[in-house]
Amino acid sequence: MKAKLDSTDRKILELLQANSNITNAQLAQEIGLSPAPTLERVKKLETQGVIQSYHAVVDMASIGLGVSTFVMVSLKGHNKENIEKFTQAIAHIPEVVECHHVTGQADFILKVVAPDIPAYQNLLLEKVTNIEVVDNMQTTIILSTFKDTHVIPLP
Repeated sequence: MKAKLDSTDRKILELLQANSNITNAQLAQEIGLSPAPTLERVKKLETQGVIQSYHAVVDMASIGLGVSTFVMVSLKGHNKENIEKFTQAIAHIPEVVECHHVTGQADFILKVVAPDIPAYQNLLLEKVTNIEVVDNMQTTIILSTFKDTHVIPLP
């Protein structure tokens, strides 16, 4: 169900997307409300599922993850059972940081991170290709990223 957002809710979402560490007092000052009603609005947005989580964005290279790829995966059959088997198996592979069910040439697009090419190759051979319902895969290595934002434009 679509949440009804007023201009204050939108401003709260913009500010929290820009800095999820902002204090309630700072947030209240920015939107022109006192802290109590500001906190109430944030809690309401969380309860409605508009705000799903708060987290830090980590620089992958600084922690030794030098390879990022997109992997297009086709299943042996596009049916509910195979989709469930695949998504359950993928959920247990931490290097798969995104998994999208898509239309087009593939059934899924995965974003996979690894320290280097040998580790990535091992991950594919030992984990992803061993998922019994995987038919075929095509990898695209990300050379550089020019835009990677988690800021959602608010309508």
